[in-house]
Amino acid sequence: MKKYVFITGASSGFGEACAHIFAKNGFSLVLVARRVDKLEQLKVSLQNDTVNIHCLELDIRNEKEVIQSINSLPEIIKNNIHILINNAGLAVGRSSIENAVTDDWERMIDTNIKGLLYVSKAIIPFLKLHESTQIVNISSIAGKEVYPGGNVYCATKHAVDALSKAMRIDLVSHGIKVTNIAPGAAETEFSLVRFKGDVQTANSVYDGFEALLANDVAEAIWFVTSRPAHVTINDITIMPTAQASATILYKK
Repeated sequence: MKKYVFITGASSGFGEACAHIFAKNGFSLVLVARRVDKLEQLKVSLQNDTVNIHCLELDIRNEKEVIQSINSLPEIIKNNIHILINNAGLAVGRSSIENAVTDDWERMIDTNIKGLLYVSKAIIPFLKLHESTQIVNISSIAGKEVYPGGNVYCATKHAVDALSKAMRIDLVSHGIKVTNIAPGAAETEFSLVRFKGDVQTANSVYDGFEALLANDVAEAIWFVTSRPAHVTINDITIMPTAQASATILYKK
């Protein structure tokens, strides 16, 4: 029976890179995002005789939509989900609390915390059907440190870090592994979203040093999910060599 990996935020960045590496290693995929056109393009590029791919257009901020969409999956898919990668997340804006746009807060809290919880709650019953299944939560160096202008984004990623620990406690008796991945500066669409489409500002974030690529993080995710059944990697912080902390980077 084919094993499925359920990937949120699969239309770009870490999620898209995970789709490639898991398909290459024989997993079938449930690809989740709001941009279904991007998912369909990804499906075409990955589809082969050994890998089944199901695209799910879904806004994880909507609990009812999450429940309905996951329940609508064919039984053969739901009952064979072995890995959940909670990748969907974003930062929006970078201002002090008193100058912030509260809608930016709502987007980050609803996606990074509540969306992760909605999806996890809906998928965990299917993970319990098998031995040695796994949840991978994508946090951030912002979940380990707080930096100027990061306030609410950092708070949401600290929450992801805490929820990873809580899930590990709640699910240990079911043999479900839980891994927290905390990347540093990575050159994806992250900054473009944070700076609301300002390409120049987004690109300047990565000037002067070699940032992580999406595939660097996807390879770490593949590593933690391919360990033997008796081994769990609880937490990985993965940084570009030029980055010593959230705010200290060596730029040439």
